[in-house]
Formats: sequence, structure tokens, C-alpha cells
Amino acid sequence: MTITKRVTFIAKDDEKSIAKMKELLSAMVVPSKAEKGVIFYEIFQYADNPRKFMAYESWEDEAALDGHKASAHYAVYKSSYEPYCEHKYTDNLEVLG
Repeated sequence: MTITKRVTFIAKDDEKSIAKMKELLSAMVVPSKAEKGVIFYEIFQYADNPRKFMAYESWEDEAALDGHKASAHYAVYKSSYEPYCEHKYTDNLEVLG
């Protein structure tokens, strides 16, 4: 079963936090797109609110998502983002049609 998520991050309200979140999240894109089972993986920064980022990702199945979560680049992001992030939430999406 396909797994699709939208993860929203709100950086803390200072230039260092915004820059660091952008750096950490940007570093996830290329290696994540190369992973087995990835269907779509992009990270966006809101043009009208530079503190806000959104990751939109879709995986073939739970095993593919588990592989992503076990990757080295995910470990770097996971261990580094919290000091720069004010709020994070995830929406699990269901494709209709």
C-alpha cells in the first residue's frame, strides 16, 4: 500500500534557524530520491513565509519508508533539526481515485 505524507516544519523566528532548517531539509532531497521504493520526494519553502517548509513524500510501501528512516541522511536530519524547529507536524494522505 502506498504511503504518502506531508510534513510541515516551522523554523524558529531567527535567520540562523531558518538557514539551518533550509540546509538540513535540502540535504535530504537527492539521497531520498535515490532510495528504493520512493515515488515522490520534494521539500518546499513557502515563498510568503520563509520560516515554513513542507516535505511531500510518497513511498511504495511501509518497507520503503522504513528503509528511508534507517538511512544515514535521515539520521543526520533527525538528530539535528530540533534546535532550529519551533513546530513540526505530519499529515498522512490518502490518494483518491
